[in-house]
Amino acid sequence: MRKIFSYALASALVLVPLTAKADSVSRGAAAGAHAGDKALGVPGAIVGGAVGGVVGGVAALLGADQSPRFREYVVAERHPSYRWDERVVVGATLPAAGVEYYVVPDEYGVRGYRYTVVNDRIVLVDPHTHRIVQIIG
Repeated sequence: MRKIFSYALASALVLVPLTAKADSVSRGAAAGAHAGDKALGVPGAIVGGAVGGVVGGVAALLGADQSPRFREYVVAERHPSYRWDERVVVGATLPAAGVEYYVVPDEYGVRGYRYTVVNDRIVLVDPHTHRIVQIIG
């Protein structure tokens, strides 16, 4: 048990930078738990969720200073908006088919996520789960 805790603690130290870009406690917790689970299974998920929850309240995936510039970029790209009958909220899972996901340019510092436009709102999405992680506009 002590060995598992040591691995979980080490995982938490690795996960802090990974979850530092989540923009709420719940998103940070979800991201930390997911990364911890991938790294060490259940113990990693537990510690990663706790660390991610604390860190998640600190910063957004796409910071407030970058959001307006990113919004301008997306508007200029003129991607069609996907029409969806559900509420567009953080944590909602988009359908697996029918939604186009686009790469976020490196200059915005958001790696591992994609963006799309849903009901005329720009959202960042986890490409593996199709879950909305941030709403830009």
